[in-house]
Amino acid sequence: MKIIKKSFKFSLIVMLVLVNLAASCKPGPYQEFGDGLFAEIVTEKDTIVVKLTPDKTPVTVANFVALAEGVHPMVKDEYKGKRYYDGLTFHRVLNDFMIQGGDPTATGSGDPGYKFETEADSTLKHNKAGILSMANSGGWGTNGSQFFITHKETPWLDTYDENGNLKRCSQPRVYCHTVFGEVVKGQEVVDAIVQGDAMLEVNIIRQGMSAKNFDAVSVWESELPQLEERIKNTEKEARRKAEEEKAQREAKIAAVAAEFKPVLDGYNQQANTLASGLKLHYIKKGTGTKPKTGQTVTINYQGYFTDGKLFDSNLRDVEEKYGMLNPTKVQRQMYQPMPMQISPDAQMIAGFKEAAKNMQVGDQVFVYIPSHLAYGEAGRGMIKPNTDLQFIMEMVGIQ
Repeated sequence: MKIIKKSFKFSLIVMLVLVNLAASCKPGPYQEFGDGLFAEIVTEKDTIVVKLTPDKTPVTVANFVALAEGVHPMVKDEYKGKRYYDGLTFHRVLNDFMIQGGDPTATGSGDPGYKFETEADSTLKHNKAGILSMANSGGWGTNGSQFFITHKETPWLDTYDENGNLKRCSQPRVYCHTVFGEVVKGQEVVDAIVQGDAMLEVNIIRQGMSAKNFDAVSVWESELPQLEERIKNTEKEARRKAEEEKAQREAKIAAVAAEFKPVLDGYNQQANTLASGLKLHYIKKGTGTKPKTGQTVTINYQGYFTDGKLFDSNLRDVEEKYGMLNPTKVQRQMYQPMPMQISPDAQMIAGFKEAAKNMQVGDQVFVYIPSHLAYGEAGRGMIKPNTDLQFIMEMVGIQ
């Protein structure tokens, strides 16, 4: 009799194991996308399905999943035990950019009661439509519950620059956002969302053993302290690398300046001094038209300090030579002839305006501008007070 009871007990255990195994192997609703952790965002328009990246951004994914399932341990009391995202709206929608949601106040300033650090992964980029990313207010530690989904690629939001270097995320106006998933179904819904549309519910779908074993609360509590330590080390390494690159850049600028200074000095010695104190030397005489007052001309320029160091130019090859190529200027197509009006009211320093007034199309001139005709006692940016400046200017045309 005891043998029968033991046999029955063993059979029952085996049966329960098989039932649990069968349940764990039950196919999820999105098998066409393979195994993984998915967020099903049911909106009033239709459903958006996002595949999350727990392997690369575990803290951010754990945060999102725990909020969605109502189990996050750090939310304000008013949100405890509640599925955080259900019923919220897409409070911010910018056409041809992104849709943003996750703020219970719908103002853009709401949060779940805590903030956490940005997770940086160089392989995750805002490189196409449908990228799921965390919204923040700048710096490393300002993530909460708000997220956005892109309409198109937005590379300026990546944590790494185009050269694969970690950006100085703690600096003002440097945008660093954690990518933690991408849309696999429903991008047309993303594109149709308008401001104020509701998220009816956000469901977390687990497909495959790894996803089924993902415990959001456990991952959050174990990974968050490690993330904070990684950020400290990352910032320290970024500062070291930035200082090293700055030293290399300054050495290159100094070497090129030392080589070019004799050329500028030669031009200066040949220059004629005008009544204002401006010194002007024609490197090349043009044969084009001399512009009239009120006309707009286009000019290429190179700006130098008296030691031969370049401080600005709209010529790409000149800035490249000094190791000063500016990605922002490339992106904004600023390496091209600059328009300026021949007028005493033009928004230029006095010496630059006077030089342009003495030029005709095709002229290339060297100009020595004493400080009182430049930025004077106030200075500006990297130009210190009472600094004399030198320019090489070329009048390209008249608009």
